[in-house]
Amino acid sequence: MWQTAQSPCIGVCQLAEKTNLCTGCLRSLDEIRRWPKADEQEKAAILKHVRQRRKNQTA
Repeated sequence: MWQTAQSPCIGVCQLAEKTNLCTGCLRSLDEIRRWPKADEQEKAAILKHVRQRRKNQTA
């Protein structure tokens, strides 16, 4: 069964001044804008970047 990628948005929508990333989902403004029209491959790439950013925050 095919699943579509779920948005990482958690409803905390503010851009951090230093990183220019959303403090809730860790996406860039460009990634947030592209999400609705992105295909599954692009969404997977965005989610990979989000996971890497989250990992780097805890490192």
